[in-house]
Amino acid sequence: MPAPAQSTALEVSGLRFSVPGRQILDGVDLVVPPGSITALLGPNGAGKTTLIRCCATIYSPASGTVSVGGEPPAHAISSGKLAVMPQATGAWSGIKPRQLLDYLASLHTHPLPVAALATRLGIDDFARTHVRRLSGGQQQALNLAAALIGRPELVFLDEPTAGLDPHSRRSVWDLLAELRDAGVSILLTTHAMDEAERLADDIHIMDRGRIAVHGTPAELTAGGQSLESVFLANTEGGMRP
Repeated sequence: MPAPAQSTALEVSGLRFSVPGRQILDGVDLVVPPGSITALLGPNGAGKTTLIRCCATIYSPASGTVSVGGEPPAHAISSGKLAVMPQATGAWSGIKPRQLLDYLASLHTHPLPVAALATRLGIDDFARTHVRRLSGGQQQALNLAAALIGRPELVFLDEPTAGLDPHSRRSVWDLLAELRDAGVSILLTTHAMDEAERLADDIHIMDRGRIAVHGTPAELTAGGQSLESVFLANTEGGMRP
């Protein structure tokens, strides 16, 4: 008999994380359906990156649970089902982008074709440049390729288009939509309201360590408000460390 379809790609329940003097995650609940793009919005310091790091086992939460396709995230990572877009590739600063992608592809049984992925994300244009000399946008493209190369079932993307020019940004949007259509589940953070509206099946707006409101783009803007207006109404401004 075929395996039953997964009911959730990611399920987070009651997640809490703190550092001395500050509660960063305060009972977060979040579900990512399979084969969907879920956008996580929030002001700087709302806890978005911390949530992703807890889900990816980089941080250990004080309480709560994380399930990836019904199994612990550590198992999903070791089996290649879960991938995280790195924010930096400092350990590989002495090599070139295609060398890095070829190496990462060698770690997986059925990686995406390196040449096609590099062309799609514009990496061919700087393939001969050492990683340490890449611009911010070029680094973002390489980090995205590194996260996708192993064909994960679930991928966490932390501001994947930050620093990209409009052409590159649209190319990334098209690629993420194609991956979603192929059954990949994506949780992405972004500060771009147009990006969230264009890509996301579900949107969670986070503030001060909690999910303030969530729904589909159509549900959140049903009253005629823009997504930015909904964001401003459900979050507090001000930079926080």
